[in-house]
Amino acid sequence: MRTMKLGSSTLELPVISVGCMRLNSLDSNEAERFVQTALEEGANFFDHADIYGGGACEEIFADAIHMNDDVREKIVLQSKCGIRQGMFDFSKEHILNSVDGILQRLKTDYLDVLLLHRPDALVEPEEVAEAFDKLESSGKVRHFGVSNQKPMQIELLKKYVQQPLVANQLQLSITNANMISNGINVNMENESAVDRDGSILDYCRLNDITVQPWSPFQYGFFEGVFLGSDKFPELNKQIDEVAAKYGVSNTTIAVAWLLRHPAQMQPIIGTMNTERLKDCIKAGDIHLTREEWYAIYRAAGNILP
Repeated sequence: MRTMKLGSSTLELPVISVGCMRLNSLDSNEAERFVQTALEEGANFFDHADIYGGGACEEIFADAIHMNDDVREKIVLQSKCGIRQGMFDFSKEHILNSVDGILQRLKTDYLDVLLLHRPDALVEPEEVAEAFDKLESSGKVRHFGVSNQKPMQIELLKKYVQQPLVANQLQLSITNANMISNGINVNMENESAVDRDGSILDYCRLNDITVQPWSPFQYGFFEGVFLGSDKFPELNKQIDEVAAKYGVSNTTIAVAWLLRHPAQMQPIIGTMNTERLKDCIKAGDIHLTREEWYAIYRAAGNILP
């Protein structure tokens, strides 16, 4: 599979990340088959979070991949922390305790990447910096990043945190593309011109932070999948035409649309279906034309001024 650098780090990763949020929906045999399929396809970057399945997804993954030292050297593990029941928590104590739990469940001594999951309104960046320093010096975490954060939130962390922030997970799909649309509709009096994220896409590109799109097939906030949906007839027609041209599935084209953006994003794929995972991985070999990219963009109802 085609590879990429993660932010300003030296990590060389597949352009597709395997999301493990739904791993607890599989039985042990299915989970093992899914993980092995990912590895066979060259998708060795796995995205976790301590809240996925209440921690069960990390345990299931470790068992499914038969974690040991040899296996660990061949994979890249990312996990997230900071979400608690009814609150967000970026305190030093919570970050450190969360990482210890993550490592125990994944049966490993270190994470390649740790992300702060959702912005904590009560964040004290000095505490985050202390936690990151301790995690780095102890060898428990090698790289750090954030998730769902705006530029000024990242800047606040960077004032205190010494380590480069190499990734930012953000909701992005063809139908949830405001971070792209507001940059196209600058100074226009329409809904697409509303900047809801502080120009986060441009900010990440300027600061060598890899955008990791989550829910790449969803519309709304987990309202449903746009592929095959009768709510998006023009979009599906356009995607199907492009898919037929390349001899691939509509799933492949939806991911290829994200990969075509020059920001060099790394989509998080959440499917637990091995065939669909393979379709997603094929997107790394397709480079849509500018005409195809914009045709799909417009077919989703996104406007050009």
